[in-house]
Amino acid sequence: MSSNGKKNMTPRDNAKLGLKPPDQDDVIYDWNELKRRGPVIRHQFTLMDETLRDGIQSPSVRNPSIGEKLEIIHLQEACGVDYSDVGLPGAGKQAVDDVTRIVEEIRDCKMRILPNCAARTHVNDVKAVVDITQKTGVPIEICAFIGSSPIRRLVEGWDLKRMSKLVHDAVKLGVDNGNPVSFVTEDTIRSDPKTLAELFKVAIEAGADRLVLCDTVGHATPDGLKNLLDFTGSMLRSWGAEHVKLDWHGHNDRGLSLSLCLSALEFGVDRVHGTCLGVGERVGNASIDMMLINLKLLGYIERDLRPLAAYVKKVSEAYNVPIPYNYPVFGTDAFRTATGVHAAAIVKALSRGEKDLADRVYSSVPAGEFGCRQRVEIGFYSGKSNIQFWLYEHGIEANDARISAIWDFAKSHDATLTDAEILGCLQAEGLIDDATAEAALAPVYAN
Repeated sequence: MSSNGKKNMTPRDNAKLGLKPPDQDDVIYDWNELKRRGPVIRHQFTLMDETLRDGIQSPSVRNPSIGEKLEIIHLQEACGVDYSDVGLPGAGKQAVDDVTRIVEEIRDCKMRILPNCAARTHVNDVKAVVDITQKTGVPIEICAFIGSSPIRRLVEGWDLKRMSKLVHDAVKLGVDNGNPVSFVTEDTIRSDPKTLAELFKVAIEAGADRLVLCDTVGHATPDGLKNLLDFTGSMLRSWGAEHVKLDWHGHNDRGLSLSLCLSALEFGVDRVHGTCLGVGERVGNASIDMMLINLKLLGYIERDLRPLAAYVKKVSEAYNVPIPYNYPVFGTDAFRTATGVHAAAIVKALSRGEKDLADRVYSSVPAGEFGCRQRVEIGFYSGKSNIQFWLYEHGIEANDARISAIWDFAKSHDATLTDAEILGCLQAEGLIDDATAEAALAPVYAN
């Protein structure tokens, strides 16, 4: 909203309250736009969700039931995810059964999302995916992987000649059976150029049309990512293989995975990978929910992301992974405040009917666009505006007696009050009856 009361839209996004470049008159001065000469990401890109495969490899998660996995694939579809890694059939019968059922669901529901499967560079793993494709009639992308770093080769006792044969045979088998095949080098970011050049060349000559560059142990920095992409791109051009697409798959051991995914897209990568809530081995993968949010806020996608809250909640429940209270956007405290000054500003915006302002005044993320809402609560650091708004939200008239009772009660406690504590205070003072208290305990907030 501009100072003259008119709402202006930026050319880069569809937010109801758009962020303005710094040379325009607006209520938000956006340093992120200063000196920007155009979009950072200039090409079409896609997103791969690894929640149903890589996410399950965490030793701390529960393997969801097939019913839960089907709910998850539908939520991925609702969030506009392009590809989903639906499992590793080479792991055994249960994996085959689950992958088959998920692929059938995608086929029968005519879903837009495209399935792929991980496979070791072993003919038996590849054949397991081919068999499911032949059974379902769905051309599942095969992501054939092999460890490529010197440290991994030393531990495994592998030599490059043997590795090259495994790669050739696995890729060719998938291609010969009509499956799209991507070649994945585990620990790419710590692999030497000679090994990568040899394995990439073998895979491309065998028919792979995509290379997946991996930061399997979360080692990469932005400089390392750029160096690796420059090397790979130069190689592809020298071979006349510019048609081969590039993916980036990163883990979060240094806490850099999300920023590296965004940088990878800036550097020209065609597809980036992530998992919901960042679930995965060790500290996990790049968070695809945070990726979607940032891509929308940056103006690079326009999809409706209100289903994202339901997706995150479902994965949390199905995987038995609690959402940290301070997790961005979907943590319980993401849009929750009890601080007097903060709450007062939000309440003033809401009282004017300006939900867009309320979403922005103390947040860089508009809660409503992601299936969430602002929450104003009461604690020892709260002002009376908190209390007035809380009473309004819970359907109770905000008279002086009730406000004073809650105010005195809050100032005598050292933590944010629960709804039950506030209502108990009012009941103890004879300021509401049991029926009013019961009605006020009905769910108010979306998250």
